[in-house]
Amino acid sequence: MALRPHSRRLAVIALAVTAGLAPAALAPAQQAPAPAPETAAGAPPASPPGSAEAPLQAPEGEVATPAVIEEEAPPAVVEAPPPAVAPPVPASQVAPAEPPERRVADLPIESVRQRERFAVAVLQAVDKVTAETIRFEVPVGQPVRYKSLILTVRACEHTADDEPTEDTVAYLTVDSQPKPQAGRPAPGPRQVFKGWIYASSPGLSGPEHPVYDAWLITCRTATPLRGAAPVSRPSTSSAAASRSR
Repeated sequence: MALRPHSRRLAVIALAVTAGLAPAALAPAQQAPAPAPETAAGAPPASPPGSAEAPLQAPEGEVATPAVIEEEAPPAVVEAPPPAVAPPVPASQVAPAEPPERRVADLPIESVRQRERFAVAVLQAVDKVTAETIRFEVPVGQPVRYKSLILTVRACEHTADDEPTEDTVAYLTVDSQPKPQAGRPAPGPRQVFKGWIYASSPGLSGPEHPVYDAWLITCRTATPLRGAAPVSRPSTSSAAASRSR
């Protein structure tokens, strides 16, 4: 049976529409991704490989709490390794040590040189007010008065040969005690100086008094004085004799 032109046109359009819809229906079936693996309830789905994870954001009004990373605690008891024990060495294999060489020679012991001691010290004193100067002798161990000063020489020596400087030294004590006045008790002595004085350096060490001054001249040997008073005052005649000498 022959179709009419109008009917033939409709049949061609229907075939064309049917042929165009068939590839479109097949494309979604081919491009559909594989279903994601099942995860535990409430767990976020895993991100595909190669993609960066976006940080989790807390809901509005809440503060995000950082995740706590639990570290493994160290063991409570650590066992120390056993000590290494060296095998004993038999005495037959140990050779005696050689004595060390003596490199330091014994120095000869020198006798200690003593200072030369004297029995009398020659002192010189000055009155700063009147400019009076007097030179007198003081036996060792006997106090001698010069105006209001009492001078006592405990030792008078000359330096030994092995000392760096040759000098004459004396150990002197000086007490200040004014003379007693009639009807008044005698005042007690007051120590002004105690120490070594040097003949070569009078200003190095000596008594410091506002009125009087005294220093060492030399030491000499003399026979002990007989009947000498424990405290004596140098006379003017002895001072003149010493000046003439």
